[in-house]
Amino acid sequence: MSTPVRGRVRVAQGAKRVRVFLGGHVVADTVHPLLVWEVPYYPTYYFPRADVVSGVLTPSGRTTHSPSRGDGVLSTIGVDGAEAVDAALEHPDSPIEQLRDHVRFEFAAFDWFEEDEQIFTHPRDPGVRVDILPSSRHVRIEVDGVTVADSVRPHLLFETGLPTRYYLPRVDVRMDLLAKTDTVTHCPYKGATEYFTVAGHEDLAWSYPAPLPESTRVAGLVAFTDEKVDVYVDGVLQERPKTKFA
Repeated sequence: MSTPVRGRVRVAQGAKRVRVFLGGHVVADTVHPLLVWEVPYYPTYYFPRADVVSGVLTPSGRTTHSPSRGDGVLSTIGVDGAEAVDAALEHPDSPIEQLRDHVRFEFAAFDWFEEDEQIFTHPRDPGVRVDILPSSRHVRIEVDGVTVADSVRPHLLFETGLPTRYYLPRVDVRMDLLAKTDTVTHCPYKGATEYFTVAGHEDLAWSYPAPLPESTRVAGLVAFTDEKVDVYVDGVLQERPKTKFA
């Protein structure tokens, strides 16, 4: 159950076993994680102090301050020669009582597992659902007045809080107008992307060559940044969505 506690911060009790590894060694292992929404878009995990491996935390003497969470104390994580400097944060006197006696780990500094599955980017939000449905809608994509994709067999991806995305078979995409870039991003629900320049516009399209199990239906399909292209669905021009990705 999620509870608004202070400002925009929300806290919820998680149900999954969550583990954090550094250099192949466990530094925290809990079945009582807290999901904390420090920003509106996604949560982070806080671990009970008792579920952090003894001796791995060394206070660095540096501190932080959050208007909602209060003063924070930073620690360096060290185990068997591996080190993550200032990668652990505690709020021992937080005005949010649930956060006291808990440790927050910097996500990018560690390897993370929910149960026995590795997770990437940030924890999955239990309030977010991803549905991928095959469709017979006619989807056409234009860039600068040029049709770059035209399909009557798209897959539509519905993700909580985001606009519908149209994933199209490559045989229905003008791949001669696309050039792969070096950009790679990760989604905790879909996996690692590859990006494409489209008719000179950098990173305007993307694909998931090896998506996570729940998103295998979009494997190899191509989607476009609808915020920056013209999308026609069954002949009707769609309004460009306004999102943080624009």
